[in-house]
Amino acid sequence: MATNIRGNNDGEHGENDSYTIHGRGVVDRDTLVNEVNNGQHPNHHVVNVNGQEYVRSNPDSTESNNINKD
Repeated sequence: MATNIRGNNDGEHGENDSYTIHGRGVVDRDTLVNEVNNGQHPNHHVVNVNGQEYVRSNPDSTESNNINKD
């Protein structure tokens, strides 16, 4: 279970094609989306943007903890 996930903004238009998880390294978007959908990272959820799924953190009061807040 990851508590700190960072989007890498490494897609063609700055979207997150991969994420970095502290202590684990870089994880591709599809893998992380599947893990979040399977409940492995309960402080995160999946959003659909223009037909693509991305991981977002559940918002809290600390902006620095939030992956590309929506």
